[in-house]
Amino acid sequence: MNLLKALSSFKMAMVAALVNERSVVIFSKNSCCMCYTIKTLISSFGANPTVYELDEHPKGHQLEKELKGLGCKPSVPAVFIGQELIGGANEIMALHLKGQLVPLLLRANAIWV
Repeated sequence: MNLLKALSSFKMAMVAALVNERSVVIFSKNSCCMCYTIKTLISSFGANPTVYELDEHPKGHQLEKELKGLGCKPSVPAVFIGQELIGGANEIMALHLKGQLVPLLLRANAIWV
């Protein structure tokens, strides 16, 4: 399902607007050690993710509600690659261990070889 269509159907307009046309978006909190780990991992491949710190964002509470509405539990980290919700730390680490994270970043034009 198209992300924007899915987000619109859940009335997730703020998340959709922030994710639109960006290769990698991470919703995070400064106090979250797993968020730091995921940001570091993705950046280590040369990606430059757009990061939204929910504990610093003026509409962080609303964004967190929208992410939970999408099924993100916990709400952070929430990683979108190629405008698609990939998931949280468990999903990103599983993709990495299976050797599937780098190809996903390549397809989203987040990194180049």
